Order: sequence, then C-alpha cells, then structure tokens
Amino acid sequence: MSYDKVKQAENISIGTKQTTKMVELGKASEVFVAEDADPRMTAKIVNLCKKLGVQVTYVESMKQLGKACGIEVGAATAAIVNE
Repeated sequence: MSYDKVKQAENISIGTKQTTKMVELGKASEVFVAEDADPRMTAKIVNLCKKLGVQVTYVESMKQLGKACGIEVGAATAAIVNE
C-alpha cells in the first residue's frame, strides 16, 4: 500500500501549500492526494503534477494520509521530497 512509501520517506511535505511549493521547485518525486479531500483544493496540485511529470498517487482518506505522515490531523496532500 502506498501509505508505506509515505511512512518510509525521509523527507515529506504535508499540505497543499507545501506540496505545491515542492512540485514547483522540482523537488517532489511523488505526490499523494486523499480521495476525500476537497477537489477545489487538490485540482491545482494534480494538474501541476501532470504538467511537470510528477507521479500522483491517490489514497483513501485524509485521516489515513495524515497518520502516515505522522500528524494527528488529516492531510489533503503530501509529497515525497528529494533534497
């Protein structure tokens, strides 16, 4: 399951602003998007990823994505960051 990738990643960016920033900087290798997140929040990042060739992986819920990121709240998006 893709949550393992998030848990094992050394560097992750959590949240749409941080994720967008990392994609724009070319530092994101993969972006995770929660299926239950508001599409108005995630559409921009998904389109940006498509444009820049960054892999997008959909995960079931914001709650589980947040948990995989090690935070107590839900996360709409997260990115694995290559430094």
